[in-house]
Amino acid sequence: MTKKLLAALCASAMVLAACTACGGSSSVAESSAETTTTAGTTTTAETAAVVDVAPSADDLEIEPAVVAKSGDAILAIADGQWWVQYWGSDEDILTYDAGVAPITGDGDYTVSVNVGTTGAQYDITDGQGPFEGYVCEGVSFAAVKVIDGTKLYPNMSIEIKEIRVDGKAINLTAKNYTSSDDGTEMRANIYNSYVSSIPEDGHTAAGAVSGEFGEYSSMILDPADVAKWSKIEVDFTVTGTGDAAAEGGDTTDATGEAAPAADTTAAAADTTAAAADTTAAAAQ
Repeated sequence: MTKKLLAALCASAMVLAACTACGGSSSVAESSAETTTTAGTTTTAETAAVVDVAPSADDLEIEPAVVAKSGDAILAIADGQWWVQYWGSDEDILTYDAGVAPITGDGDYTVSVNVGTTGAQYDITDGQGPFEGYVCEGVSFAAVKVIDGTKLYPNMSIEIKEIRVDGKAINLTAKNYTSSDDGTEMRANIYNSYVSSIPEDGHTAAGAVSGEFGEYSSMILDPADVAKWSKIEVDFTVTGTGDAAAEGGDTTDATGEAAPAADTTAAAADTTAAAADTTAAAAQ
């Protein structure tokens, strides 16, 4: 408001100066308008041009950008135009306040994205505003993805339990399977039309799955349910993280702590050592 008031005062001063210099007989372009009264006389209505200066990012409460780290689960997603996206980078429009879940072992987790944040709205409008009201249309791709998941937990399974669109749970049209994205990441497809059958490493907590889509699919939602959306949340359950050491995987999680399998192995070694000590004592 202060910026607009100052701009208006400055514009008014410029109009008055221009009128004085011209002796009041000339019209001022783009700052005055001539109107004719009922008496036939002409008057000049001076209107100050108000410059609407868009606020900078520093003037707004921009949410923090979220960068996914090794071992983090994210909702990797692209809208129907492949424009509004999140892949775990701070360069993505949906990075602001993204719900990222560090995988620390078997358990239940939630990931999310939200285009309703001030940061996303600011980027979408190139800082010109308005900074609310934009909603995404459609989904081109969506998956729960764990960064370095294949290396950290090669036997990990991700089971999607519920998907909420703007707070409302939607119907799941099929079950998801888990597979390696590229030999590095681990993911569970939610909507991936580029896959036509279950990949060779497709599996669930119950074991391997293969063949054509049916009970299991890479597209487990109805596109009509994401025709328009602001926030999407996905609840899922992770199992199999304790099998990393048995398969030769990296036995540390994203925080550098030993995975459960490593703890179990160490405990077994301690038990063996204790038994050996007992035997030696008995022999003496």
